[in-house]
Amino acid sequence: MPSWLPKALAVALALYGCFLLAEWAFHQLLGLLLNVLVAWFVALAVEPAVERMSARGMRRGLATALVFLGVLVFFGGFLALLGSVLADQVRELVENFPTYIDSVVVWLNDRFDTKLDADKLQADFLSSDWVRNYLQDSADNVWTVSTAVIGGLFRLLTITLFAFYFAADGPRLRRALCSVLPPARQAEVLRAWEIAVTKTGGYLYSRGVMAVISGAAHYILFLILGMPYAPALAIWVGVISQFVPTVGTYLAGALPMLLAFTVSPWAAVWVLGFVIVYQQFENYMLQPKITSKTVDVHPAVAFGSVIAGAALMGAIGALIAIPATATLQGFLGAYVTRYEVDPEAHTPSRRRGSRLLRWARESLGRRRDG
Repeated sequence: MPSWLPKALAVALALYGCFLLAEWAFHQLLGLLLNVLVAWFVALAVEPAVERMSARGMRRGLATALVFLGVLVFFGGFLALLGSVLADQVRELVENFPTYIDSVVVWLNDRFDTKLDADKLQADFLSSDWVRNYLQDSADNVWTVSTAVIGGLFRLLTITLFAFYFAADGPRLRRALCSVLPPARQAEVLRAWEIAVTKTGGYLYSRGVMAVISGAAHYILFLILGMPYAPALAIWVGVISQFVPTVGTYLAGALPMLLAFTVSPWAAVWVLGFVIVYQQFENYMLQPKITSKTVDVHPAVAFGSVIAGAALMGAIGALIAIPATATLQGFLGAYVTRYEVDPEAHTPSRRRGSRLLRWARESLGRRRDG
């Protein structure tokens, strides 16, 4: 046996053991790494507001706390309004459930000449095995749901704390990162950081502006239709349609449509038509004008980035996909050199082919003459 073979085997086994240990540690820390990534994007989003407040003489920590407090108050009020709407609608649905059953039974008896009894149907439904099994499963899953809610709150708290530290200690963090890099690399890192702050903050600003416009437009519609809880529904439509990627428009329009049925079926039709028309107006007129000044991402690129982010990191990837794509696009735009396109490339194929053929003949003739 060669003398180097045992040492090589020992080194190979050690490297394999280190790889297994690193893979295990990565899977164990994956949740924390995702939380840190989301917190970093949140810190980038609030960086412009913190910078403006600190530039006016306010301490950076206090400025960050005020910004986070404003965000917390906004989302807390939004959830409170939405919770009150859902609670009132559920209570109204439970109270009027027998009336709904009676109306459906009367309609079925009139249309199909049946002899259904509403009281018997309700009694059979409440005493059915399906209802008992469902209630039993729901009671058994209370602990699971409670654990998921507590885990979600802990994750939100973790993201908030990391984002606060990243935003409050942004300059110190950049200095610590650049201190281990040579001067040439420091300039590139700082430039990439500034691009990320600009693009992420611009994305948040553009979405906020469009959320305000969308909420105001739908609020006017809800007032005209006489729908209850018009302010809460308008805030719901504005926030969900802009900050939930891809499916946000459909989720935002579903709740007002369901509540519009309590007013009249035609009100639900009007809500559906307005949502469709406003979405086209936003996609083709409003969004290009606003995003062209903040973050310009093509709709196809945005959709593809959301799909890719969801496939890689789930819901978190879908949320941060668009600002991450805008940051990458801005970074590439700053470093990739672009050239002017020859006008011949825009001519029709036949004309372009004839010009190329004439150019080739002239070149060949010049070579022969030479």
